[in-house]
Amino acid sequence: MEKFHTIMDMCLGHKKVLGFSAVSLLTAGSERIFSIAVFKCPCNSWSMLYGLTFLLMPALVLFLLGYLLNTRTWRLLTGCCASRKRCSCSSPGHLSSCLQVLWLSTVSAAVAPLTWIAAALLSASFYECAVSGSSMLQNYLCKEHDSECREQVAKIPCSGTLRKELQNEPSSLRAQSQVLGWILIAGFMTLVLISTCIKRCRSPVSFLQLEFWKIYLKKEQEFFGNKAKEHAAKMAERNVSCYFDSTELEPFYTPSNKAWWQISSLYAFNTKEQYYSMIHKYVSSEKDKSISSAEGDVFPHILGFVDEAETQIP
Repeated sequence: MEKFHTIMDMCLGHKKVLGFSAVSLLTAGSERIFSIAVFKCPCNSWSMLYGLTFLLMPALVLFLLGYLLNTRTWRLLTGCCASRKRCSCSSPGHLSSCLQVLWLSTVSAAVAPLTWIAAALLSASFYECAVSGSSMLQNYLCKEHDSECREQVAKIPCSGTLRKELQNEPSSLRAQSQVLGWILIAGFMTLVLISTCIKRCRSPVSFLQLEFWKIYLKKEQEFFGNKAKEHAAKMAERNVSCYFDSTELEPFYTPSNKAWWQISSLYAFNTKEQYYSMIHKYVSSEKDKSISSAEGDVFPHILGFVDEAETQIP
């Protein structure tokens, strides 16, 4: 039992990494299923469009889906660019924060589509179909052959004869695709490593304080979810009871619309008055004072998890 708790703690501590890993595995598996069960190269003038569609369109769908499922995206829209008299992203400081949050959302949303493209390039089916329909490749491979060679090049994915003849060519389509796939994987991992190192080096807080911050935020989400459920239940019970019993409506405090807007704003770090969340900042400040911006606010990438936090309501 103790080992089980240790494993669970490790999984919770690396929840984000495990989540990205699971998304990558599911995406790679989906690509494999598509390439085997759905994809059939036409081996004609449609080959290039057909191959590029299977290579890029699912990646675009996954990219947009990543935005839709990202908490940062909706916090950005509701806390920064909501329909009010003046968009809070119009000021230079908030515009910078909006762009940073948008960049973090983009990086998170790009994991699945890049995995799809990398897996597709390693399997080479989509790339082989797309490039075989390219006139540039046909001219290159058939510069010393007759005109029938160009028609044969378009049939490479469907015929094994010409594939074997071109097996030893340095421009092998399968080799090109797999090399591009590994370059994409290595390039993305290098970019992730470099950006992580830069974020850690430019962190305004120490490593241990950052770990404490994550623990606090997790507990705050749990308490918020429990309190929200309890508060909503009491409010619903009061309203239903008053309706059926025809009694006077008793006073019941609920946070105002302004208060909800305040805690939905984008988080900013300030060395003068350090807060661990927007709720912490709101309850520590004057209630009639705006907490969306202050002098000395900065938006470090390392603290992006504050805006990404999801409240768990049981």
